[in-house]
Amino acid sequence: MLGPLASLKVLDFSTLLPGPFASLLLADMGAEVLCIESPARMDLLRILPPFDQGTSASHAYLNRNKRSLVLDLKQPAALEVVKQLLQDHDILLEQFRPGVMERLGLGYEVLKAINPRLIYVSITGYGQTGPYKDRAGHDINYLALAGVASYTGREDSGPLPLGIQVADIAGGSLHGVIGLLAAVIARQHSGQGQHLDVSMTDCAFSLNAMAGAGYLACGVTSGREDQMLNGGSFYDYYRTRDGRWMSVGSLEPDFMQPLCTALGLPELAVLGLSPIPEQQKALKLALQIEFEKHDFAELCQLFAGLDACVEPVLSLAEAVEHPQLKARELVTQVPRSDGTIQAQMACPLKFSEGLPEPRHIGAALGEHTDQVLAELGYSAERIEALRTAKVVG
Repeated sequence: MLGPLASLKVLDFSTLLPGPFASLLLADMGAEVLCIESPARMDLLRILPPFDQGTSASHAYLNRNKRSLVLDLKQPAALEVVKQLLQDHDILLEQFRPGVMERLGLGYEVLKAINPRLIYVSITGYGQTGPYKDRAGHDINYLALAGVASYTGREDSGPLPLGIQVADIAGGSLHGVIGLLAAVIARQHSGQGQHLDVSMTDCAFSLNAMAGAGYLACGVTSGREDQMLNGGSFYDYYRTRDGRWMSVGSLEPDFMQPLCTALGLPELAVLGLSPIPEQQKALKLALQIEFEKHDFAELCQLFAGLDACVEPVLSLAEAVEHPQLKARELVTQVPRSDGTIQAQMACPLKFSEGLPEPRHIGAALGEHTDQVLAELGYSAERIEALRTAKVVG
């Protein structure tokens, strides 16, 4: 089984999270991904704990199914290798600050002259233009500048640092893949590639789907705990008697009535439909009091058979064992180089024709250098000469 993207060959110059998550999706769907890595500046993900048999679990996951080629891009001989690879690679993914690839002699205008069909994807914090294009940033900064953090969190404590990287993944990775595949479709008609400029801040701004629409069209501003979905209503998390949490999303009458009835408060269901803030607060307080009368396990059992949009807040260990996630086969077993296997999160996309089985965890630095160069026609003697000159590693 080859996968739906088996015809794509990707050169991935990215590190850390946004680019590697994007190319992980491509590789899982069958694309051939070759990571171009520096001999001097290691991907910091390789040294991020926790470690499994000496390998970073994060790197092993984010770089599965990809090959690794080490090149010193500051040397002309390394640039020649890249240009040879571009003869049959459709896509280039990079995550440097604007101008870095140009200074290396690998900018889009130079490379499209070699391969006009090249789709060149640049993922950065702020994009290729604008006053912040050269500014450093991280996920928390992009969410802050995009307005997302202004109405998340609690009134008394402010915005919360989220446990996942929303701008990096939902912004850079997923939008990068969407744009890349759109460019592939366009190329099928035009025969030409193009440069895709993906800004994680831009994409985070677009995630203001409802609050942003309300402000731009109607001038309605959003603050913390003042909307239906950000803690301004009963739609929230509730502490149990034993210190665990339950999520309540019973927005519609068909879900609100079973919620209140199960808790012995059927008369309060009408408050859930009220737009009046005081009534929403009264319902929320009543739910808080009632949830804290019960232990987590009791509430899980109570709502297990009800269609009330009430679910327990699970740890990762519990989520892995949940029957729904197990039925969806969201954990897969990936081979290590020694023939043993490592448990990893599976590709979440389900194709009726299926996807290829994972081939291997993230490769060791430069693990496939000799193999890739041999495929380009380099002799063993020439490869050794490049290694002696520290062009490859």
